[in-house]
Amino acid sequence: MSATRRTRSARSSRSMPPEDPAGRDPEPDPHDVARQMVLRQLTMAPRSRAELEKKLAQRGCDEQVARVVLDRMEEVGLVDDEAYAGMLVRSRQSGRGLARRALRAELRKKGVQTDVIEEAVGQVSEDDERDEARRLVDKKLRGMAGLDAQVQARRLAGMLARKGYGGEVAYSVIREAIRDAPEHQRD
Repeated sequence: MSATRRTRSARSSRSMPPEDPAGRDPEPDPHDVARQMVLRQLTMAPRSRAELEKKLAQRGCDEQVARVVLDRMEEVGLVDDEAYAGMLVRSRQSGRGLARRALRAELRKKGVQTDVIEEAVGQVSEDDERDEARRLVDKKLRGMAGLDAQVQARRLAGMLARKGYGGEVAYSVIREAIRDAPEHQRD
């Protein structure tokens, strides 16, 4: 055998994985697979434990494996429903102007436990909610110049209702905003 042939065969045997005696590829560890799925989901966006459980179940992950992996992720702080709920409340309340009712509904939909929801939503006071409603109404009202006050009130009430505001807060804020609007001031 020539030196060239020996070198090629030595190289090719090093680059190839050892053969499985049964002739099939080894099964990947289900815990590693589940862990990788969870990490991929968390890199896309923060998620609740329930959302991750659902995603693992959709991918055919064994329930016991999912529980073990998610328990470990909670231990190291990668999955934390309390932090997730707090973050979601802050971002949705300041970004979209959602009321506490809408925030509760969104967190429930994401599978967060009731006590965690109440703690997170408790960050938003009635005054904060009312101030946010007023900010939303003032912003929307600027683009409604020239419309009748009743039309404005109806449209503003619909917007606030879609964001989870109750009728009492909505109509109180709307009345104030329309009354304070320059176009409705009487000389």
